[in-house]
Amino acid sequence: MDQAKRERLESKGWKIGTVSDFLELTPEETIFVEIKLALSRSLKERRQQLMTQAELASKISSSQPRIAKAENGDASVSIELLIRAMLATGATPQDIGQVIANVS
Repeated sequence: MDQAKRERLESKGWKIGTVSDFLELTPEETIFVEIKLALSRSLKERRQQLMTQAELASKISSSQPRIAKAENGDASVSIELLIRAMLATGATPQDIGQVIANVS
């Protein structure tokens, strides 16, 4: 956001900050959310190259809507499901570790 817009919003009483500030997340919670989102993005990229959501769901005994939620970063999806799905696409533990290591 450019400085002029920021000043205009602040002068009208708006507070400018990050999502973490707004939700009052701890640094650990912020990193956890970023890891889940990175895994979700990576899962979607891998899965799209290899199979449909329904095929992946069948491989891990889940449902297509659950895979869609996993790929879209839904908060109700566990890290366990993300990792199981990644492994089902052929990802190695090293691949998964690399996704996590690249989180800023």
